[in-house]
Amino acid sequence: MNKQLESAKEVAGKSIGQHGLAYITAIIVISVAASIFLDSSKIAAVIGMAGGAIMAIINMMNAVSGTTEKEEKPEFAVIQNLIEKLDHLADKEPPMSVTVDGDKVTVTKGSDTITTKK
Repeated sequence: MNKQLESAKEVAGKSIGQHGLAYITAIIVISVAASIFLDSSKIAAVIGMAGGAIMAIINMMNAVSGTTEKEEKPEFAVIQNLIEKLDHLADKEPPMSVTVDGDKVTVTKGSDTITTKK
């Protein structure tokens, strides 16, 4: 009687591996059947809940199997870097003020001042 103890992750992995596809199939079949009998205004809610349940099962499968998350797309890293640079530039620039006096508008930024008339 020398049984090896399995970790919870291994037990869950085996269970989801054996039954996960059946669960997803059952949810899809129930959703399709419900869409036949329900009013069109209620179908969106049923499909939304079914999609959420399927995503939860898929996320559990990914967590148990130990798959790693995909790395963020490189474009997002470049955009984030540009936003950070712009934030730093905005902190260094002097504040701007606008004064309106009748027909006269004065814009001041740092030591620069511009006055215009209508």
